[in-house]
Amino acid sequence: MITLEFFQGIYTFFLVAPEVAVTRLFLIGLGFLLIYLAYRKVLEPLLMIPMGVGMLAVNGGLMVMEAGSLGNLFVNPLASNIEELMYFLQIDFLQPLYTFTFSNGLIACLVFMGIGAITDIDILLAKPFMSFFLAVFAELGTLATLPIALALGLLPNEAASIALVGGADGPMVLYGSIMMAKDLFVPITVVAYVYLSVCYAGYPFLVKIVPKHMRATEMDFRSIPTVSPGAKFAFAIIATAILSLLFPVAAPLFASFFLGLAVKEAGVTRYVEFLSGPLLYGSTFFLGLTLGALLGVDTILNPKVLLLLVLGLIALLLSGIGGLVGGLLYRKISKEPFNPLLGIAAVSCVPTTAKVAQKCAFQVNRKAMILPFAMGPCVAGVITTAIITGIYITGIGFIG
Repeated sequence: MITLEFFQGIYTFFLVAPEVAVTRLFLIGLGFLLIYLAYRKVLEPLLMIPMGVGMLAVNGGLMVMEAGSLGNLFVNPLASNIEELMYFLQIDFLQPLYTFTFSNGLIACLVFMGIGAITDIDILLAKPFMSFFLAVFAELGTLATLPIALALGLLPNEAASIALVGGADGPMVLYGSIMMAKDLFVPITVVAYVYLSVCYAGYPFLVKIVPKHMRATEMDFRSIPTVSPGAKFAFAIIATAILSLLFPVAAPLFASFFLGLAVKEAGVTRYVEFLSGPLLYGSTFFLGLTLGALLGVDTILNPKVLLLLVLGLIALLLSGIGGLVGGLLYRKISKEPFNPLLGIAAVSCVPTTAKVAQKCAFQVNRKAMILPFAMGPCVAGVITTAIITGIYITGIGFIG
């Protein structure tokens, strides 16, 4: 045992309860699995590879700290008073990143700026009714999971936070959980990002509830009206002002997303290159790494985690079903050929669900190019989810 003390990561296995040791091994194995699946492109590699590495390191790197307690040298999200925070800022290498970008929601806003700079809103403005019609239906999980979570015993702030997973928008979930349920921020955000990556693998099975001949529907590009850059720029600025006035608690999210969109449509090339390149990918990389480092034994053994896992799955499943139902209904009222798979794109994981819609249509008809159309409801879903986030945060404030 004295020899083992030199190898702290192994030695600490003998200092904890058996269930903690087993959970550590499970999380290390899960980290390997996420990395492998991301490498094989089953999951999103941009996020899952750094998250998996973080999980390996934090669960393998448990050690005996100065005070005799067990800990690691990554991040402590529970540091509260100034002296304690200053201590961890000096010893934990991810603590500055967490303290200055995670605990205030900044990381979510940085990711949103980058997403805005690569988002195409032509279809959204050319076909706003179709886009928002599908987006509203695709919020089924965001709305229906709230009462389900309350019925299962979660507090209103916790229920609202996990319900946001139904919007399939990671930065939104991160921001909302920090604002409403900081004590459950880590498990809720991790649940959200793991599930959002799984969307790419799971939703193709869900869309099979739509008849094959409908999934094969081709859509006419000549029906798309031309939208000028000036109109798109004006939309971004006006939307920022109106949504910030209505929902100030979510104003940082609105400002970030539409700022990225505005500089894109204004043709400020240097800013677009920065926001869509170094900022977006740098933020996503450190987001994944820090989330992985936060997923330690103490987090996964929280008795509420299993419930959060179930509720997150319910939220995404209901949103996917709601989007497809919306697609089928819109097909009935549409005067043009319409592919109901656009409904799955309205679950706003930009641009993942839009690519899922295209992939599933292509599998049954190689001439069905629906990706440009899918971006309309996909972006509309971002906006509707942000609005619901603002409503939830404001409503929880009144309840509190």
